[in-house]
Amino acid sequence: MDIYTIIFLALAVFIFLRLRSVLGQRTGNERPPFDRTAARNALGGAQDNNVVTMPGKVIDQAPLAPSADPTPPSDRWKGLAEPGTALAQGLDAIVDKESTFDPRHFISGARGAYEMIVLAFANGDRRALRDLLSSEVYESFDAAIKEREKNEQKTETRFVSIDKAELVGAELRDRTAQLTIRFVSQMISATRDKAGNIVDGSADTVADITDIWTFARDVTSRDPNWKLVGTGSAN
Repeated sequence: MDIYTIIFLALAVFIFLRLRSVLGQRTGNERPPFDRTAARNALGGAQDNNVVTMPGKVIDQAPLAPSADPTPPSDRWKGLAEPGTALAQGLDAIVDKESTFDPRHFISGARGAYEMIVLAFANGDRRALRDLLSSEVYESFDAAIKEREKNEQKTETRFVSIDKAELVGAELRDRTAQLTIRFVSQMISATRDKAGNIVDGSADTVADITDIWTFARDVTSRDPNWKLVGTGSAN
């Protein structure tokens, strides 16, 4: 064996001993290499090479605390009805059947319906009225429109303002919720004959009008619309 072979063997032994001291020896307790495919299969995951699983663990979170205390029963209908009154009890009964019911939102919609119905009646717009009235109320309105048409009369109505829309009654009858509202408004209304002469009302006088209307809806129906089921006047 020549001198060069001895030198290379000595160098190889030296390198082996250095690597052994740095890397250490296997003890039999080392973790096996991570098998991504086996892990995905064990978790029922999809074989998607574009999915990157983030490290960490799932933590069960406690329910979020409510942002505010529930409204006390005494304040539930504050500004709408006094606690213990028939009106408050009627609202409670309706909400028990339909938890999403909001009387304030209803009043806002009723104001718009009131104006639409009054103007549709004045203009003889049966199509609009049919969608807003119960069959009984529609028949009554239709009869009045027919009487005007028979006499060749036309009604002109213009709202000046709707000053108040106040909830005065609430009731649940089986599946039907009924809400009664008192409307206080100012309007100008006149009925003219064939020749254009005014036979009722005034074309330039503002009249104070108070109407008491009742709307109803089947709370079990998918149809969210309310219909006018009763009319009255305090004038």
